[in-house]
Amino acid sequence: MVGVSWRRGGACERIVGSGALRRRRRRRRRRRKMAAAEAADTQLMLGVGLIEKDTNGEVLWVWCYPSTTATLRNLLLRKCCLTDENKLLHPFVFGQYRRTWFYITTVEVPDSSVLIKVTHFSIVLTAKDFNPEKYAAFTRILCRMYLKHGSPVKMMESYIAVLTKGICQSEENGSFLSKDFDARKAYLAGSIKDIVSQFGMETVILHTALMLKKRIVVYHPKIEAVQEFTRTLPALVWHRQDWTILHSYVHLSAEELEALRMCPGYIAGFVDLEVSNRSDLYDVFVNLADREITIAPLAKEAMTMGKLHKEIGQLIVQSAEDPEKSDGQVIQRWWPIGSGQEEWAGLVLRAETLPFLLRGSSLPIHPSINAQDISLKTREIFTHLEPFSEVSGDGEKLVLNFEALKQRRFPPATENFLYHLAAAEQMLKI
Repeated sequence: MVGVSWRRGGACERIVGSGALRRRRRRRRRRRKMAAAEAADTQLMLGVGLIEKDTNGEVLWVWCYPSTTATLRNLLLRKCCLTDENKLLHPFVFGQYRRTWFYITTVEVPDSSVLIKVTHFSIVLTAKDFNPEKYAAFTRILCRMYLKHGSPVKMMESYIAVLTKGICQSEENGSFLSKDFDARKAYLAGSIKDIVSQFGMETVILHTALMLKKRIVVYHPKIEAVQEFTRTLPALVWHRQDWTILHSYVHLSAEELEALRMCPGYIAGFVDLEVSNRSDLYDVFVNLADREITIAPLAKEAMTMGKLHKEIGQLIVQSAEDPEKSDGQVIQRWWPIGSGQEEWAGLVLRAETLPFLLRGSSLPIHPSINAQDISLKTREIFTHLEPFSEVSGDGEKLVLNFEALKQRRFPPATENFLYHLAAAEQMLKI
């Protein structure tokens, strides 16, 4: 019996020991993942630059680290407000050019500064990621450093510290910790409620255009209004979590328009009313100043609205007008915030991702719709396609069986929408 007891005890000790070992391994894996995430976060910045306007009114690109191309330098000079003839000061602007994000903070130099020959300057950061709040905070710190020291050396030291360690600390100028700025918070910083309050049921036009990956152009004479509105629109298709479609500050210059045309679908913001005459640039035109949404003639067939769109529009308005819900909750009621990009990426590539919902053409709205109802209702759009999808010949993705779709005899507007949605998701047979 003693031997049996010892063996049992030994087995128990081994089991307990293996459990502790597994916990230690899990902790080590978590630490490695956190370290990898922090390292990846510090590798997102691409460069820092300095633009000055001197007492003679000349605007010059005076310094950058590391070096940059002449094309990008000219673009950033155009984006900073120091070259504007109207002399309006825009404290912070951001945008994207060929997958490079730029963030520009501009300040006026006070008389007490050591920069006696400079009236204004702009700090420019370029990066791989969309996070205006993060880079606005960092550029403000760099601005305070330059105002005090009048030399880019301190700025470069702080930039390298954030680039390598994700942190810079200064009692005088403030501290910055890169991991404090989560990308999801940047995605949720805009206001869906504001969009719905401006456009009401017409918000479904924007939702449909985004679902179909159409080209949306937004105009307003004030860049702040353009950027606030455009940055929010990708949240209408939260399941993609794709802010690479956002080009929040575009000029009607040849190189910028060429870069824009390379994108299959986008949201582009302009402050030049001339863009309203450029129907070659958009499928949907939003005049924020006049609160008007226009569908381009060539896009009307794909954007035909039916009962399905009306019901989705009613759902969007109902959700956004709930006074007890924040903007984040409004989005969450559409798409659960927990539904990460990894769950939705490559939606049409895996057959198991499509069977979410719908089996009929009508989507009834109940007065007491809860979070799951709205989330599932939007996902129903994709489930329309499930019975009419088949694995392609190479077995790599699902494609639409258009004949099967036509035999289902959906209302014409619904059938048309599903066909163009399949096209947007690259589900058509080639």
